[in-house]
Amino acid sequence: MTGLFGGAFDPPHKGHVALIETAIEHFDLDRVFIFVVVAPGHRAVTLDFAARFELASLAFGHLPGVEVVPEEHAYTVDAVEDGRYGDALFLVGADEFATFLGWKDPNRVLEHVRLGVATRPGYDPKSYEAVLAKLERPERVEFFDIRAVPVSSSEVRARLARGEPIRGLVPEAVANAIKARELYR
Repeated sequence: MTGLFGGAFDPPHKGHVALIETAIEHFDLDRVFIFVVVAPGHRAVTLDFAARFELASLAFGHLPGVEVVPEEHAYTVDAVEDGRYGDALFLVGADEFATFLGWKDPNRVLEHVRLGVATRPGYDPKSYEAVLAKLERPERVEFFDIRAVPVSSSEVRARLARGEPIRGLVPEAVANAIKARELYR
């Protein structure tokens, strides 16, 4: 089975890595493609594509069966509609799933891929019933627990802008590259 995980990765953090590690084990994924979106349609980015791609490669490149790839499409539906990944599992965090109805054509996304939604232990399944109720194919959404990793890319950027340490929030190789290249300063 193939997993897909996309984002701006501005920068990638330990929560992203934990999601992928857990998904590989939970779904017995053979391959995972990490899409680094060249020009995200849903948010502004701080770093250019080349820097974000380098950081994502450092964050995920050590995981078996994982390949970091550029993604020219700004929206998920456009990236998956050609069927090149088969009936893949598109991985998202629960916070992203909460906004899934606001994505570009969410029902068409589910025509092409299934969703694997990472939730923190103890989440309330009822909190996602409103989203599921509005989907044409809610059976194509599967939830799985990951360990809680309280970090966000915006928090990492803010800490760096203030000159605060980020060790423990991002993979060590990412922290080293950010420091060496003086990124987010």
